Amino acid sequence: MRILIAGASSALGRATADAARAAGHHVIAVGSSAERLEAVDADERLVCDLTSLPEVTTLAESIGEIDVLVHLVGGWRGGGGLAGQSDEDWQWLESRVVGTLRNTTRAFADAIGASTAGRVVIISTTGLERPTAGNASYVALKAAAETWLAAVGHGLRSTPATTHAIRVKALVSAEERAAEPERAFEGYSDVADVAAEIVGLLG
Repeated sequence: MRILIAGASSALGRATADAARAAGHHVIAVGSSAERLEAVDADERLVCDLTSLPEVTTLAESIGEIDVLVHLVGGWRGGGGLAGQSDEDWQWLESRVVGTLRNTTRAFADAIGASTAGRVVIISTTGLERPTAGNASYVALKAAAETWLAAVGHGLRSTPATTHAIRVKALVSAEERAAEPERAFEGYSDVADVAAEIVGLLG
């Protein structure tokens, strides 16, 4: 399958590319930095500002057919209770958590719908189950992302495509564990395990 990983230079992106390539899939790694993409094991590495719909549309036209969109663009900002939920943090999060998802799904929906086994996968948060004041902006936008994904599923309802949101508390890599060997990382999900879950959804 042709798998596009948006936000591929993250630890989870690299792990997902590794797992997908090991399973025999064709990986298209997309990110904002050519330098960071060099660390990704992929068949193709493409630089794109995923917050820009025109750029993403051009990217989709150049790529053509894909079967799977794995959306890993994100980030976290928060803390300081409700008063600490600044407009700057909201705008930064919105452009990445929701904006990039809107852009990529709009640009690639037709290709995914044309696939015999289309998939759209996002990473969400277990924080939706118990929102906190310090996490308000982040959790609200993750909820918006899940709602948008549900709408994508509705748009693809007449096709074989399916949509999937994987909720995690936080992610940790082997490198991060090695850097802080005394830390338990309780409740964290290892990027290798999440990558395996993502690839397992591809059938």
